[in-house]
Amino acid sequence: MTPHTHVDPAHDSSKAWLLVIDPQVIFAEQSSDWASPMWEAAWANIERLAEAFEGRVILTRWIPTADRSTSWGEYFEAWPFADVPASDPLYDLTPEAAALGASHVIDEPTFGKWGTQLTAITGGSPRLVVAGVSTDCCVISTVLPAADSGAWITLVGDACAGSDQGNHERALSIMGLFAPQVRIATTNEVLSLG
Repeated sequence: MTPHTHVDPAHDSSKAWLLVIDPQVIFAEQSSDWASPMWEAAWANIERLAEAFEGRVILTRWIPTADRSTSWGEYFEAWPFADVPASDPLYDLTPEAAALGASHVIDEPTFGKWGTQLTAITGGSPRLVVAGVSTDCCVISTVLPAADSGAWITLVGDACAGSDQGNHERALSIMGLFAPQVRIATTNEVLSLG
């Protein structure tokens, strides 16, 4: 069962940014080795959230530009299909994500997207409503450092897509351990606070 906690005023979505992690072809197209089988259902909820957060939506993209002399070199050896230029269509936003007309799109060569680009937009201790893919990789790698830095995080469990259902649920359970900095909510709960 997905853990949920009550969303309180500290996580008020009217003051928050919607952060959608990596809505890219490589994670959404079912022909990709990294496609999430949960993407379609998560995307339906992300679209609902994006409508409510109009003007306060940030999309991220993971791009394959990490230094290959680091452990990233071994990573890309293990996943050669992904070792293509950042301009490859695999790394494009999905057409649906591009159509959102988000206020900001951030590219990072790391799983986690918490960093100077994001804080330049949101401030150092923002309220973030987080959705995206993959719950058990880029989402968790963003949420935990953001919370550690003092951000208020509402993680929208049904607007996240894991590599599979089990990994998704395990990642939600881990992030749920970081309450009250990380609160897990459903799309309907977030929209009811807006």
